[in-house]
Amino acid sequence: MLRLSKKADYALIAMKHLALRGDRGSSSAREIAGQYDIPIELLAKVLQRLVRRGLLASHQGTRGGYQLVRLPSQISVADVIQAIDGPVAVTACSESDDGACEQFSKCNVRDPLWKLRQRILAALGECTIAELAADPPVAPTTRAAVLHTHL
Repeated sequence: MLRLSKKADYALIAMKHLALRGDRGSSSAREIAGQYDIPIELLAKVLQRLVRRGLLASHQGTRGGYQLVRLPSQISVADVIQAIDGPVAVTACSESDDGACEQFSKCNVRDPLWKLRQRILAALGECTIAELAADPPVAPTTRAAVLHTHL
């Protein structure tokens, strides 16, 4: 199953939060972590990695925090995921593999799966932080609300 890491989830949450703030200043790691119930230590590491990869700017001081470096429409979901988790992979081997896999020479799905990886990257590359920010927030559901809708 293809699945984002928890760190990538947190990075996307933070990026959407910052995109929704727009020009209203920066947000601290503590503010973001508190609003979304994310462990502050983990979020701080994620945000620093996004700064090192050039997706966020960090400002010190009492009004400091984090801001997007580019417009949300210019930052793709692929940019964020790869900044946190590295290259997207769907197989244990990769295009840069030197044939170390014992199945490499006789594998009959490697090339089709590499093509699939390219399609996944293209889809992630087309989806931007602006698109994530445009989706309305989902209201938390309660068991009673779920039961009521199914009756």
